[in-house]
Amino acid sequence: MRCPFCSHDDTQVAETRESDEGDVVRRRRRCLACEKRFKTYERAEISLPAVVKKDGTRAEFDAAKIKASMTLALRKRPVSVERVDAALEHIQEQLLGNGTREVPSARLGELVMHELKQIDKVAYVRFASVYKSFEDVDEFRQLIHDI
Repeated sequence: MRCPFCSHDDTQVAETRESDEGDVVRRRRRCLACEKRFKTYERAEISLPAVVKKDGTRAEFDAAKIKASMTLALRKRPVSVERVDAALEHIQEQLLGNGTREVPSARLGELVMHELKQIDKVAYVRFASVYKSFEDVDEFRQLIHDI
């Protein structure tokens, strides 16, 4: 591991700890050249499926985009950041559990709507109104009635 301060190649691990969940390893390191200390974190790198858009193009799954959409729908609603992060994590777990290499954007939208419905009904309606592109008021009324 290269030292972030002096770029020396030789560092020494002073301490290693696992997170409570066991999914992250934290290492405290010491540079043998400049003697400065720093931390590194190890996580398993997992590959989420590619998103197939309506026009057939493919894009990498971007958790930041999903979170931004959810945050926009939840704007000025009494929902904690932790709850949004947990919902995003649940969506990612479902995608990983499928074991597929690609997921249609429509399926991704459904997963987001399901999570928002659990978190906040107003945010669910906000997201669904944009996502489903309602043609008339009756479709919108039906969505609200179904809630």
